[in-house]
Amino acid sequence: MATTPVGQDQASQASAAVPVVFDLNQPPTIEGFTPLPRPREEGFKDKFIRKTKENPFVPLGCLGTAGALTYGLIAFKHGKTRQSQMLMRARILAQGFTVVAIVVGVMATALKPKQ
Repeated sequence: MATTPVGQDQASQASAAVPVVFDLNQPPTIEGFTPLPRPREEGFKDKFIRKTKENPFVPLGCLGTAGALTYGLIAFKHGKTRQSQMLMRARILAQGFTVVAIVVGVMATALKPKQ
């Protein structure tokens, strides 16, 4: 009885086997298993609309912040320092509103039961 080293025996068995070809564009075929269909890709516009519907206060706060900042900078440019200061304070309040809206939205999402 001839003895062969383990590595040589496995190498001869591997070369005799048929190579397996994988198609990376298709999911693997497993007998008795049906994969779920892939969800469609969500574009920027669709995601923005969905997130706005979930928490409408965040975009409102962002618009308020941008509006107060823009109007405040225009007032500053025209030399209306008192109005500019008031609008910068309004900008800070709008930013605070936005942060609170984000935190409340995250907490509401975390507490919402999974479907």
